[in-house]
Amino acid sequence: MSLFRCVRSLSLFRRCSSAHTVPGFLLVHHGNEAPKRDVFCSPSSNFRLFSSDAAPSLNKSVLTNLSVFRRFQDWKIKCFPGKEVDVAKKTTTTTTIDLAFNAVVKVYTVYSKPRIFQPWQISMERECTGSGFVISGKKILTNAHVVANHTSVKVRKHGSPTKYKAKVLAIGHECDLAILEINNEEFWEGLTALELGDIPDQMDNVAVVGYPKGGDSISVTKGVVSRVELRKYSHSSTELMKIQIDAAINSGNSGGPVIMGNKVAGVAFESCWLSDNIGYIIPTPVIRHFLNGVEESGQHVSFCSMSLSYQTMEHAQTRDYLKMAKGMTGILVNRINPLSDACKYLKNCDVILAIDGVPIGNDSTVPFRKQERVSFKHLVSMKKSCDTALFKVLREGKEHEFNISLKPVQPLVPVNLFEKPPSYYIYGGLVFVPLTQPYIDNSYVSECALEKMPRKADEQIVIISQILEDDITSGLSMVEDLQVKKVNGVQVDNLKHLFHLIEECCTEYLKFELEKDMFFALNHKSAKKATSKILKNLKIPSAMSDDLELKQVNKHGKVKRKSKKH
Repeated sequence: MSLFRCVRSLSLFRRCSSAHTVPGFLLVHHGNEAPKRDVFCSPSSNFRLFSSDAAPSLNKSVLTNLSVFRRFQDWKIKCFPGKEVDVAKKTTTTTTIDLAFNAVVKVYTVYSKPRIFQPWQISMERECTGSGFVISGKKILTNAHVVANHTSVKVRKHGSPTKYKAKVLAIGHECDLAILEINNEEFWEGLTALELGDIPDQMDNVAVVGYPKGGDSISVTKGVVSRVELRKYSHSSTELMKIQIDAAINSGNSGGPVIMGNKVAGVAFESCWLSDNIGYIIPTPVIRHFLNGVEESGQHVSFCSMSLSYQTMEHAQTRDYLKMAKGMTGILVNRINPLSDACKYLKNCDVILAIDGVPIGNDSTVPFRKQERVSFKHLVSMKKSCDTALFKVLREGKEHEFNISLKPVQPLVPVNLFEKPPSYYIYGGLVFVPLTQPYIDNSYVSECALEKMPRKADEQIVIISQILEDDITSGLSMVEDLQVKKVNGVQVDNLKHLFHLIEECCTEYLKFELEKDMFFALNHKSAKKATSKILKNLKIPSAMSDDLELKQVNKHGKVKRKSKKH
């Protein structure tokens, strides 16, 4: 049939159907039962197609007996194959929205961050919003970065104009998760808890629910799972499992659930700024690890790590040199953290072949589900802090097995200092601080410091953060951001140790030995006088942070701070 005849036939059908008040064209299914699939079509012509649920009432015999209608159907199928939409998917979407309305909340946070380069000051209060959802036990799960450094947290549920005051019950910055508690029974009326599901497979459909910027009402976006792997979390730089999806995750979505079916597949928390439609969610194994730790101890329990550096074994001749048999795979140990339990058993140039019977590939991955692989670190991070793992090791051509504790070990350079006031000490215009990753991220200090390992507990890298202007500091600008190695020949262990070395000095001069073999000297009395003048001129309340102030116990047994303000 020519296009001209088809158009005329369609026009005739429109006139015939106008008596039945049908807007445009209508497809009606035959039979008494509702079909499993509804066929939708979107040609360029200006007409609408309805499913059987939404179709206006019409005598079916009128249309089924019209040859025009049968011709239209044949033409439509040929020219516009259309898109089949599974009714089950529509039902899933409806279920997701219903779950969201009854469980997903909007989080309002007021926060104030300490200043990195003026640690005696707190920045102005700011506001941010995020999402969260109800879990069992009348608690709300959200992201740690949504409530980090908070001074106030409030929550509003869908359909309510009231914001309820919330308390941060537990916070895990490593996994970027936090639990909120609301002591108001009115808030919990009508809310239902969401249940955690399993890790979704690739190409599984998921729905991201939350309150992204761009509006104030709840939002639902759909996507599919792209990949599952271990990557660093931007909030903490901790390497844990994350799931990549192609649904939009925008500012404000953080903390909201990602739903598959009627269960939670993860928590939305990151997006890729340099690419479109790349978002990341925290999978349920990481969520359960956090929740179980809080339930058992009342606070966040750190994720385990091996506390060592390693290299892959993809080079064949290196494998031969280390006497690895054919088919033997693993990773090569380079350095071990002296504070870890692994230091008692492992040595440099050991080859770790397997953990708990799971062989490690030469690319440092282990089997995961069907034909997927993830980093071996996933096996370690999911352990409890008191657990051990069986390591199969090749050493000088012989195989050994060791049960090694995987308790978390604090790195030499802390990754973050959330919820803790920064430490500092001012002496003679010199501002001393312990090195942290946030400081590295905002300065010119080399990231090589992150790879260093501590020699003993409580060790810190103490640096000169800045030089406050005074006659006594004139000409010392070149020592900014350098590590203080020794004071009067004594190795500096941490900031508190440096504080005591200076305060208890009995010599006329103090000699500061720095990295790069640099040093300078200050007259002790002159530096003390300069400190008092600098604090007064710059209106700095104290020469040291609270954790460095000397404490003494009075006769009633109460701790009284003995301030060392200058």
